[in-house]
Amino acid sequence: MSVRWVPSSPPNPYGSPIMNHSSRILAAVSTVTFASCASAQVHVTEAMSSSGTGGTDDWIEITNFGSSAISISGWRFDDSSFNFGASQALNGVTTISAGESVIFIESAGGANIASFRSFWGGLAGVQVGFYSGSGLGLSSGGDGAIIFTGAGAEISRVSFGAATTGNSFFYGWTVGGTVDPSFNGIVSSLGSIGTQVSLTSANALGNVASPGTAMALIPAPGALALLAVAGRGRRRPR
Repeated sequence: MSVRWVPSSPPNPYGSPIMNHSSRILAAVSTVTFASCASAQVHVTEAMSSSGTGGTDDWIEITNFGSSAISISGWRFDDSSFNFGASQALNGVTTISAGESVIFIESAGGANIASFRSFWGGLAGVQVGFYSGSGLGLSSGGDGAIIFTGAGAEISRVSFGAATTGNSFFYGWTVGGTVDPSFNGIVSSLGSIGTQVSLTSANALGNVASPGTAMALIPAPGALALLAVAGRGRRRPR
């Protein structure tokens, strides 16, 4: 009886090449999808365009409404031109924890961060970063703010009209990632709405804002029902 020799392929230390390739693709897609979903939960929640007496800096607040920390390394900011090409880097903060609100002030090199903290009573536990660049000053007559990833993908944008001197604008967001119309560019006043807690500046100069506390995420109509359906869809059959 003759035996035909059939050359065998060298052993694959990574397992089946087809399965391995597919697994890598799925892993990459899952990672990108997760990152996109996660960053979609980060929003601009406040903007100050006219600080008034004693307040020298424009600033914005960004909040992570997601359930995990988000890296914002490389993210950029622009005003109402909403132009990535004209945007400037957000500096001084690299990660926003779940539920955390952080502040970015207009300040070359972050030189005014200490005075900004002092103006608002210290802001213990609140991260304060900075941005600077030509044309990024927020106009008291009306302007906007937009956040991009380092690759140019839009994260969040808001617009606002003429400012009330010394008062910020704040924004609430739905679970669908849109500005809630009930809390769209509201001028801050002393008191609490949801988890947005306004306060006067520490030196009693009359400025009112809520740096470090944001509007609670407000479910859009029908969102809870959709989430329930999605949850049932993930159940395994018995």
